[in-house]
Amino acid sequence: MVFLLIFMTVLHLVTLAMLLIATLEKSWWIWDDLEITDLWYNCFHDNATKTWMCAATNESDWLQSVQALMVLSVVFSSISFLVFLGQLVTMSRGGLFYFTGLCQAFAGFTVFAACLIFTFHRKEILSDSRDLSKGRFGYCFILAWLCVPLLLVSGVLYAHLRKKQ
Repeated sequence: MVFLLIFMTVLHLVTLAMLLIATLEKSWWIWDDLEITDLWYNCFHDNATKTWMCAATNESDWLQSVQALMVLSVVFSSISFLVFLGQLVTMSRGGLFYFTGLCQAFAGFTVFAACLIFTFHRKEILSDSRDLSKGRFGYCFILAWLCVPLLLVSGVLYAHLRKKQ
């Protein structure tokens, strides 16, 4: 039982860290090695100064929905972890972690929706006249997709986890 609790705690913290990185880092779309776009900024690498110059992205309804869903997933996963820790202390023996599992699964569904929206509406989100075939998805987008099954599996595991003494 102790090993399962440690595994669930580590899995939850890893997925929460992955969600934070995917939401806040600057690599959802890469045009070339000198220009990247994320949910919040468009960044260009200035070779003269060897620094990244970033400007706010052009707001579109699709981008705002992806931003909101990613932030919502971080919030639900954080709430899920705090509730899990609280339930470890206060829940009676034999209780199930239903609310924790529900919050974690909902976080997985919100990331899934955000990734689908970005996948199918990237032309409108990027609002660029360039050919999208000259760019590629960045590691944050891939990290967000990796979070989906991890969040859903941990949500199901929480729902079946029973507290024992």
